[in-house]
Order: sequence, then C-alpha cells, then structure tokens
Amino acid sequence: MKRVLILTAAAALMMLNSCDIQPESHFFADKIKAEIGEDIFFFNRSYNATDYEWDFGDGTFSNAYEPSHAYNGSGIFTVILTAYSKSGSIDKSYLDIEIISPTMLEIEVLEYYDQYPVSGASVILYPTEKDWDNETNAIVEGFTNASGKVVFTNLQPRVYFVDVWHSTHNNYTLRDEDTGFIRTDQLEKNQLNKFIAWVDYTGTKGATARDRKQLVPLKSRTVSATVKK
Repeated sequence: MKRVLILTAAAALMMLNSCDIQPESHFFADKIKAEIGEDIFFFNRSYNATDYEWDFGDGTFSNAYEPSHAYNGSGIFTVILTAYSKSGSIDKSYLDIEIISPTMLEIEVLEYYDQYPVSGASVILYPTEKDWDNETNAIVEGFTNASGKVVFTNLQPRVYFVDVWHSTHNNYTLRDEDTGFIRTDQLEKNQLNKFIAWVDYTGTKGATARDRKQLVPLKSRTVSATVKK
C-alpha cells in the first residue's frame, strides 16, 4: 500500500510539472523608425508571465510592463522582451527599431573679405524673406561659438532665411546685394545641412542697423544645446 501511495504522489508531481504554463512573449511599438531623442512607446502583449525584462539594444534595460525609450544615437537597434513565468520559464520576442538623425543646419558665420570666423554672433532663422525683412515669426535663435558656428536641430526640410547680427558685423548690406546671401537651399531631411553666412564688418554701425527690440525675449533664452562646440 505504501508503494502505491508513493507511485501515486510521484505521478501527481509529474503531472503538475508537465502542466507548467509556459510564458509567451509578444510586444509591439508605436513606431519602428524614429529620430534621435524621440520617445518610442512599447506595448506588452505577453501571456502567462509575471515578470519582464526589456533590452533596448543600446546598453539600457527596463523591468517596466510597458516602457518608453529614446535613443541617443542613430542605427538599427534590436529590442528584446524577455517574459518570465512564476516557475522561472522564459520566452523572448524581438523587434528592430531604426533610429535616424534629425534634420540639422550648421551655419558658419564668416567675414566676407578676410573670411575669419565671427564668434558670439546672433543667428536667427526666418521662414520667409518677408519675415526676414520685417523681423517677424522668428523660428529659433542661436549664437556662434569660437569657430563661428552654430547648429540648429529638429528643423523642417525647407528653405530658411538667415539673419546674422553682431555688434561689429551683420549680413544686411550683403542681403541688399543678393538674397542668396541669406537664403539657404532646401534642407535635406534627416541630414546635417551646411550654410555659410557671410557678413560685413560694420564697426559700431551694426548695433543700430536693425531694430531688434522684438528679439529680446529670444536673446534671453539659453541655446547652449544647439551650439556645436
């Protein structure tokens, strides 16, 4: 009788083990192509799991049920979701995410004749030539670094009109000669576009060449994030 009970208990244990429910890992993302710094939201559709581990493919991880993530560099990243059951069984699912660069514009401010860089110059982007003339609807302002350069990010792939002002330099006379001095080409999407903004040396005249009172709020903002060192 004792032998029968032992065999029965063993059979029951084997049945319980054979009935261990296996986890099934499933997920999707709200986008599979995004720009650097753009949030991606992940949606968990796993079954029979109690714990989760997300590997975003860039050296970062999460144990959240449905996390979001932003990438700091471009490339193709394989996201892995590992689902764990209560008994320790696991299942994995995979999804490739493509990360691309935002549309960027690097402006280099150079003096027209001697071609030296002008640092500390205010650079403002306008959507149209009329806005440039009237100083209205400014999109963004940045200031050139020691190399005379400033980089604007997250722009639209369009044409911009560039206003450059410094206490001793500006591009206003050059603009009167040819609008090509202030007009960029249409920016290429998800690329680093470049534009040379030529300026004249004006001495102290540059301080009064244009009424920039309406730009004071722009000048008070920090733009260090957009400046290329």
